[in-house]
Amino acid sequence: MVDTKCKYLGLELKNPVVVSSSGLTSSVDKIKCLADAGAGAVVLKSVFEEQIINETVNLEKSSDYYVEMVDLLSFYLKEEYLRKYIDLIKEAKRTVSIPVIGSINCVKGGQWVDFAKRIEEAGADALELNIFVLPTNSEENVSQIEMQYLQIVQQVVSEVKIPVAVKVGYRFTNILGIVKGIEHNGAKGVVMFNRFYEPDIDIDSMSVVEADIFSTSSELRNSIRWVAMASSEFPKLDIASSTGVHTGADAIKMLLAGASVVEICSVIYEHGMGAINEINDFIEDWMKRKGFASISEFKGRLNYSNVSNPLAFERAQFMKYFASHE
Repeated sequence: MVDTKCKYLGLELKNPVVVSSSGLTSSVDKIKCLADAGAGAVVLKSVFEEQIINETVNLEKSSDYYVEMVDLLSFYLKEEYLRKYIDLIKEAKRTVSIPVIGSINCVKGGQWVDFAKRIEEAGADALELNIFVLPTNSEENVSQIEMQYLQIVQQVVSEVKIPVAVKVGYRFTNILGIVKGIEHNGAKGVVMFNRFYEPDIDIDSMSVVEADIFSTSSELRNSIRWVAMASSEFPKLDIASSTGVHTGADAIKMLLAGASVVEICSVIYEHGMGAINEINDFIEDWMKRKGFASISEFKGRLNYSNVSNPLAFERAQFMKYFASHE
């Protein structure tokens, strides 16, 4: 008999398969279906700071009201978003028994600190901060950009008691450095990695369009190296592997690399909620075949500290491979 229970952010999950923030987690009915399908936890669809800001800007541009009236309408617009989100948390907590993790997609601090407190008060089990600052100014210092991330983390963590995880991208100059800063500022976990909107170009219409929004298993290679190294260097920090987990084998790879849980999304959109059960079944079958009674017995077994050849995680060039295949 195998036990797939695991710990993430101090929470006990029945299995390590977490449904990430998306339209899949935007309503109580969907969340209930995910729980029934076997999800270990859900991360609610994020409230996007950019969305509220853009709607407020559009309101200001199109409005004939006085400035004071625009400010009042903007306030109620934000409050309406927050009210719906708080109601979602409360109803989800009443409906399902799995952990419900709130999510904020933000680009700066300030008002979102108060929002984090309201998410906590609504009963969320944890909070995921989805932070992305797009550097578009060549004069802006790299360290200043990274400091924005850490300031948001510090501000939010200092105001809430629920555990906080930070979802980041992999395009930092020093990924381990930013993870160290996230842990130093009080976060209990990090989600590696965020998958951002990417533009594409349609050569027929000659217009900028949205690139494929779904991930593939091949993108897992972006995570394996850094999850393996981060789990080794920061053993007290919980890591969620996100982007590229489509199969049970993908999930096992990330757990071996040191992830506490895996976050999935694209595979559910493409193959339905049955994908959750398929991944869980694979994990159980693999554990039985390998003789593992619990996930803790093999979690991190192949991280940077535990492999016989840690240089395999450091190699960045193909020179050795191509030299031997001339």
